[in-house]
Amino acid sequence: MSDDSIRDALKMMPYGFYAFTTKNGVDVNAMVVNWVSQMSYAPRLIAVGIQKSCYSRGVVEAGRVFGLNLFLQADSDAIMPVTSGRAKKPEKMDDAEYSPAPETGVPVLAGAAAVIECRVTQIVDVGGDHDIVVGEAVSAEIMKEGAPPDVLSLTELGWSYAG
Repeated sequence: MSDDSIRDALKMMPYGFYAFTTKNGVDVNAMVVNWVSQMSYAPRLIAVGIQKSCYSRGVVEAGRVFGLNLFLQADSDAIMPVTSGRAKKPEKMDDAEYSPAPETGVPVLAGAAAVIECRVTQIVDVGGDHDIVVGEAVSAEIMKEGAPPDVLSLTELGWSYAG
């Protein structure tokens, strides 16, 4: 343990590891996210925390759609091409293998087990370095069967994005 008990406690929380994809016209992007939660049954709302300064923040605000790509642990290599930001790797979407989702056109990354397509209902500035993007799930596709213990998380990767 460190001298920062809040940080230590936050690092104990389990976090999934997903690809957040978005589109505005021909501009598409994919980035990794882990602060994700279903927020409502009716309508089915999903909240995603994204950093204010990331490239996807502007794309999702303009395009008003996003996809949440879920990966199985066995397919962790498939998400790695989108782990770098556009500032570090501007051409990353040229190298990424994806197809357009049927309802919104957001990228569905090759190797994903499932994708949930959402239309943005609001973007909430919570006063920190991340905003919350809330979207209503409008479509989903399951490409590979899996259960929560099979889905990729930061734990399996040995990574942390908390504290």
